[in-house]
Amino acid sequence: MGNTQKKGPGHGEGGGPHSQPGTPGHKRSHGNNTANSKEVQGKNPAVNGSLTAGKSQDEPQGSGPAHRGTAGASCNLDAPCGALPPPLARLKNEGNLLFKNGQFGDALEKYTQAIDGCLEAGIDSPEDLCILYSNRAACYLKDGNSTDCIQDCTRALELRPFSLKPLLRRAIAYETLERYSKAYVDYKTVLQIDVSVQAAHDSVHRITKMLIEQDGPDWREKLPEIPMVPLSAQQHHKDEPSAEVLEARADRAQQEKARKAEARFTLLKQEGNDAVKDGRFQAAVDKYSECLAIKPDECAIYTNRALCYLKLEGFTEAKQDCDSALQIEPNNKKAFYRRALAHKGLKDFLSASTDLQEVLQLDPNVQEAEQELETVTNLLRESLLANSQG
Repeated sequence: MGNTQKKGPGHGEGGGPHSQPGTPGHKRSHGNNTANSKEVQGKNPAVNGSLTAGKSQDEPQGSGPAHRGTAGASCNLDAPCGALPPPLARLKNEGNLLFKNGQFGDALEKYTQAIDGCLEAGIDSPEDLCILYSNRAACYLKDGNSTDCIQDCTRALELRPFSLKPLLRRAIAYETLERYSKAYVDYKTVLQIDVSVQAAHDSVHRITKMLIEQDGPDWREKLPEIPMVPLSAQQHHKDEPSAEVLEARADRAQQEKARKAEARFTLLKQEGNDAVKDGRFQAAVDKYSECLAIKPDECAIYTNRALCYLKLEGFTEAKQDCDSALQIEPNNKKAFYRRALAHKGLKDFLSASTDLQEVLQLDPNVQEAEQELETVTNLLRESLLANSQG
């Protein structure tokens, strides 16, 4: 407790808590106040964390893909920004890039120039001004200037009530200043807008302990009123799905893709089986090949296709399919038996005999294997005899 904070750069001469942009109270921050910023981040874990599900609260609002670069990276500084005229849009874009590169003091000045330009030109665009104030608040927060951060967030929220990022940034600033009741109210308001903001849940839990310690069991009675967020504000934010929502959608899409693939596989397998029954072995090979493109580890499809290759006298292909089946299921009787027939077709009677013996070892009651073993044994004997006579 007792975490006093130095006056930030927004409290120069003539710059009270309600001083307007462009007055001496809004001179740029000299440097990045690194030590103070580190103190703030160490005090409040939410500063370093991602407060929204998909974006960090540190990221400036209105920073599109054109600005996602590092120092020295090219970006479109002349990209349009809402209703801002080109010179002010450029200032905002420059501020976004400087912020992303860690140059918070320079970014603050760009946002201040853009704000001053809007006010001087009488531009009536609450949304753009809200974003500019919120972005400048992020710079103040990074520089450890929580007081001016709160001031800018409040201005942003006057322009666009229940805007998420200004609420989050103001909550962090309040917590940093140990104004726990106000921080609690802002975090609870955030959760009305988007219940998926995990860092807000964490902060509410943390601050609740602080408030109980500070104000006792009746701490809730001493809280400021928590505003009721209208449904329209909730729906507005829901138009921007969180990372959890996007992940759930991706999971559902993946499940639907798997379901369709399974249905396609089942249909192709049945069509292949029907083709075998009709003696259309090449058509069956094509269907089974499509099945394997969907499920390359389906043992039964390899043995089925091997049967078709045997019928088409494609003995090498049949052997290869049986090899694949046995890699998946090392004790598959059909694979051993059909590979034996493939060896027989290739006149490798010794290998055929070995595979048939494997079949009979797995199941002594396979009569076809007994008959084939007798046949290939005779063929092997004839082959050896012919070779010896030659």
